[in-house]
Amino acid sequence: MPTVEPEAATAHIDEADVPADKGYRQPEVDVDALRALLDGPYREVRDLVRANLAEHAQILLDEEQMTTADFRERVKDVVVMMAGTGQTGMGFPEEYGGGGDIGASVAAFETLAFGDLSVLVKVGVQFGLFGGAILQLGTKTHHDAHLADLVTGRTMGCFAMTESGHGSNVQALGTVATYDAAAQEFVITTPDDTSRKDYIGNAAAHAELAVVFAQLEVDGVGHGVHAFVVPIREDGQVVDGVRIEDCGPKMGLNGVDNGRLWFDGVRVPRTALLNQFAEVTPEGRYLSPIDNPNKRFFTMLGTLVQGRVCVGGAGINAAKVALAIATRYAVRRRQFEAVSPDEEQVLLDYGMHQRRLLPLVARTYALHFAQEVVAGQLHTVFSGPGPTEEGSDEHARRMLESRAAGTKVLGTWHATRTIQECREACGGAGYLSENRFAALKADTDVFTTFEGDNHVLLQLVAKGLLTDYAGEFEEMDQLGMARFVAGLAVETVVERTAVHKLVQSVRDLLPGGDRWDQEAGLLDPNYQLAMLRFREEHMIGGVARRLKRGIDQGMNPGAVFSRVQDHVIAAARAHTERLVLEAFVQKAADLPDGDLKVTVNLLCDLHALTTIEADRAWFMEHGRLSSTRSKAISREVNALCRKLRPLAVDLVDAFGVPEEMLRSPELLGWPIGQDA
Repeated sequence: MPTVEPEAATAHIDEADVPADKGYRQPEVDVDALRALLDGPYREVRDLVRANLAEHAQILLDEEQMTTADFRERVKDVVVMMAGTGQTGMGFPEEYGGGGDIGASVAAFETLAFGDLSVLVKVGVQFGLFGGAILQLGTKTHHDAHLADLVTGRTMGCFAMTESGHGSNVQALGTVATYDAAAQEFVITTPDDTSRKDYIGNAAAHAELAVVFAQLEVDGVGHGVHAFVVPIREDGQVVDGVRIEDCGPKMGLNGVDNGRLWFDGVRVPRTALLNQFAEVTPEGRYLSPIDNPNKRFFTMLGTLVQGRVCVGGAGINAAKVALAIATRYAVRRRQFEAVSPDEEQVLLDYGMHQRRLLPLVARTYALHFAQEVVAGQLHTVFSGPGPTEEGSDEHARRMLESRAAGTKVLGTWHATRTIQECREACGGAGYLSENRFAALKADTDVFTTFEGDNHVLLQLVAKGLLTDYAGEFEEMDQLGMARFVAGLAVETVVERTAVHKLVQSVRDLLPGGDRWDQEAGLLDPNYQLAMLRFREEHMIGGVARRLKRGIDQGMNPGAVFSRVQDHVIAAARAHTERLVLEAFVQKAADLPDGDLKVTVNLLCDLHALTTIEADRAWFMEHGRLSSTRSKAISREVNALCRKLRPLAVDLVDAFGVPEEMLRSPELLGWPIGQDA
């Protein structure tokens, strides 16, 4: 597929429109160097995935042309073929055919989001959820029995957690696993339709095994949710006692065979319990290295955080595909004689079009670098001692879970917003399936609700903020959190978050004393960070005050929490926005002087100022932004867009989306309005 011609990529801009900043010289973008920066230490891994995507590019057409049943088989075949290259098994131990590198496995999965997303999700189900549960929750017996076959795709499996009537409330699951000591077996039962397993990927057609989450009962005593390996098919036939139903057509991802599961007294051996955190002896004694049942439950779930990290990264990379198409289209498509009577103007030369796309490009870079931090933390934590082993850093695990949750939220919401904006920016052409937006929109929409509904995840982030991951953290539900916060001085809550000290130290770097927010330069990263830190600190303090006031007045803690839930969500989102900007600022600061650093700083400034501008009402309400300053920020955003306009195609080319994954022949294959 032809690439964008140089003259189209650098369409003429009147010099009067470019800000005459003293000392500013437009940088030259080395696309390969910028791509190397984005790819990080796993460039070879990402290139392997890119090559595999290009080889199987036909699947993008198959999604439109095949029946659902045939496409499901096609997706399965591609997943197994990709497994043969090693790209899907990089996070598994080498002795079972894996690569032994968790960071590499995240990089591979993120990059896979450039292609067909049914393939991505089926890979996530097979190797991330099913395989990850056996790896993280099982012990050597389970690893020896299953890992080598699942890594190659010889054994297909599913992850049966979600139930129709319980949704995100995993602790309340209804499926029961009762231990029969005489037979040394667990009996898996679905007591009612609200307890059926629902939306289970791989279940409707392909899975032979399921990791089933159920309430464990021994001698009439409940021990909470545990995971079991349960056969659901043998030689392609559903086993006795298991009922499977297809979920039917979905909004997207129809190459993934989502199904419903019921269990009617299905018996599995005692060894089917994934016993990393609990064991039932042959005679029926329950043993666990973690005495507290709540802590045991949350520790178990915490080991599965890699799926959440991967979904966030996949959303960010899907946004890159949309931006690559829309930006390259915007330097080809001409519309209206705006500045010349002889020639229509290129779309991206319009200020509004720059405003639509370039801040999204900047935010994509910001989220990419924030995701890089999360993936690095995941690799470090999971390459170290397990949660029950000596030397395990429990605080680091809780911090990882919180950061992964927040980054997943922002990354998936960004994908939804960006794909829609890019579709609209391509006009009617964006509505054609061959231009990829139909599949991108349909297939990514569920990202905001799987691996955790985004609003529920933000409450997890807030819990960590308000309690600073206190010793009681694992046991706290929303009511417990409300009571805990109410028992502290509000100042203590703010101090525990460490934000207060950060704000004060940054203020010391800025001119103006108490007028730091009025005197500092708009492009000073210390000013930008201080603004986001102030917002976070103020919101956390506000939530704490409201919780404390309500409980002091004798209100029910649940009612108090419900009343302040919008503030809780806002505080968590503000916290994550601050972490994203910090990651971007740090990445820019670490670069050596030169054009690459100038380019990254332009993107960082645009992201920071558009973040402040988007919430200008809040900053003005709380005395941190005057109307004059607010207008200055908008002018600066426009100026940054004009500076980045000549670099736009290079910025999206650096994402490294394979040409075969862009498709869009009418949009990108030749100049619009001319013969091919």
